[in-house]
Amino acid sequence: MTATAPRPGASPIRRPFTAAALVAALVSLVFGLMLAGAGPASAHAALTGSDPQDGAVVATAPKEVTLTFSEAIAVGDGSIRVLDPSSKRADTGAEPKDLSDGSTVRYGVELHSGLPDGTYTVAWQAVSADSHPISGAFTFSIGAPSETTVALPSDEVGGGPVGTVYGIARYAAYAGFTLLVGGAAFVLGCWPRGASVRPMQRLVVRGWIVLTAATLLMLLLRDPYTGSGKFADAFDLDGLQAVLDTKPGAALVSRLLLLGAAALFIAVLFGTYARREAAVEKKDLTFGLAVGGGVVAAGIAATWAMSEHASTGIQAGVAMPVDVLHLLAVAAWLGGLVSLLVALYRTPDIGSDAVRRFSRVAFGSVLVLAATGIYQSWRQVGSWSALTGTRYGQLLILKVALIALLLAVAWFSRRWTGLLTDVPVTSGASEASEASGASGASGASGASGASGASEDFSQVPENAADPVETASDVDPARAAQLARQQAVLTATKKKRIRDADPERSGLRRSVLAEAAIAVVLLAVTTMLTSTEPGRTEEEAKGASTAASVPAAGPVNLSMPFDTGGRNGEGTVRIDIDPGRTGSNELHVWIDGRDGKPMDVPELKVALTLEAQEIGPLPVVPDRLAEGHWAASGVQIPMAGEWKVDVTVRTSDIDQVTIDKNVKIG
Repeated sequence: MTATAPRPGASPIRRPFTAAALVAALVSLVFGLMLAGAGPASAHAALTGSDPQDGAVVATAPKEVTLTFSEAIAVGDGSIRVLDPSSKRADTGAEPKDLSDGSTVRYGVELHSGLPDGTYTVAWQAVSADSHPISGAFTFSIGAPSETTVALPSDEVGGGPVGTVYGIARYAAYAGFTLLVGGAAFVLGCWPRGASVRPMQRLVVRGWIVLTAATLLMLLLRDPYTGSGKFADAFDLDGLQAVLDTKPGAALVSRLLLLGAAALFIAVLFGTYARREAAVEKKDLTFGLAVGGGVVAAGIAATWAMSEHASTGIQAGVAMPVDVLHLLAVAAWLGGLVSLLVALYRTPDIGSDAVRRFSRVAFGSVLVLAATGIYQSWRQVGSWSALTGTRYGQLLILKVALIALLLAVAWFSRRWTGLLTDVPVTSGASEASEASGASGASGASGASGASGASEDFSQVPENAADPVETASDVDPARAAQLARQQAVLTATKKKRIRDADPERSGLRRSVLAEAAIAVVLLAVTTMLTSTEPGRTEEEAKGASTAASVPAAGPVNLSMPFDTGGRNGEGTVRIDIDPGRTGSNELHVWIDGRDGKPMDVPELKVALTLEAQEIGPLPVVPDRLAEGHWAASGVQIPMAGEWKVDVTVRTSDIDQVTIDKNVKIG
């Protein structure tokens, strides 16, 4: 047989290793950049309010402290702690009470009676409904602010070494799922003959191993990740039992069970299915594997949908199946892309029909991604300001840009696919492959040689001669060795011919570029799952701003009055300084109709915060001079829209109460 020799200096044998090195280097770079700049996972439930509020000064000790969140959370003993100025517990230590009402998520803890004046610290820690740990702290004061010795941990929950390892496992789990589902779908739907090719088998099996190992690691680290942050607690059986009782823990266990079913699917795909020869039998088995594999893949995707972003917020019943479709489309597209890259670089047998079938699968996946992505973007972002002004929105813009770039490169791949032609396989190659397979069946050494025929061509010299001995001239062991040599030689010649095909080389380069972009895209997608949605962040900012923005300065009011009696008309002027929560100075002036100071027998002031059902808080000012009253140390417990009531009595029977609303920060 003759073979087309490569050009002098060309090294087609090294191309597989070059491609693998490029992808590996890109993966390392992406993960390195993410981990270098990564802090603790962003919280997805946000504290939107509290009673008392952060920084508030209350006149008397409250009976309880309540916290309001933007979405459902999981709490336990010690989730909300109130510490006095000396760092001792001021709450009763009981599990927080669920005070939620409708869509309002609120929890509270009771305080000890008779608490002394001073500054109190409220430290809280919980798990968001989408599985991410959250924590925070704020202070309020009774009577007047004071020094406090409370020292809170500097690291947020979910951070530290445990958080870093848990984050790596999250990225690895998504990557393993993509390779497992995408690789299996590529074999079943695009290249059935790939089921007997060792590189394709290794790709899918390694995806299964990565996903299984990452899931098991996340299950063990779940308790320290949401709690102590210590690796030693990973093997605490009580902590593990507590994790199993949570939604994320149940999702991880379900994923492990489904991966057991996936292992059976892989065994059938690369065993029975790969050995089937009859077209009818193979078609029936293909249908069964497609249905069974689809159910298992959807179930694994559902373990993310039911425990993360899609499971909470608006329209959760619609969002979860949409999220499953989105994940499956990502896996079919990106995982299939990696499978195509492996097939083009590591095997000489893939033909143009398989590439064209994958092109159709990729196009359908993009349509599904577009439809589900638009819905998810609306649900998680909700406004243009959240799209451009939040980290989630900015990552989403980056993801869309990467998809657009990927589609542009895919257009070039589609052009190369249209020009692609198959290199005919000679009868000698077929016979050599059959001989190699037969020799591989005779023993372990034969199996090793057969696998080398499909993936390792670096050991065969370019000018190798064809074996001239036959099986009848030598013993069976020598015959098996000759068959393996013939298979490797034939496959090497076939690969060299295809490497000289410019269309195939162009396709390999464009698919490699697609795979490189896909690695970054998958990383950005995973980062989105650990970032607070834009809609939630905007709502939390709005609630925080409404509760904490201080007034521009002292409050000045002017209110006319008329008691109905003689000399009963005038104007009340009130100053509240500084017009913020805590201690304030209040001054009242009364002017008659002529604008001169006016004395009255009685003057009373009261403050009411109707939104929080606080008050009326009475204020009895002292007379300082004609028409001038004042009160010091007026305590305003929290910010909000306060109603100021003023009662003026000008005679024994003539009096009136007037009021005006004012915003106090």
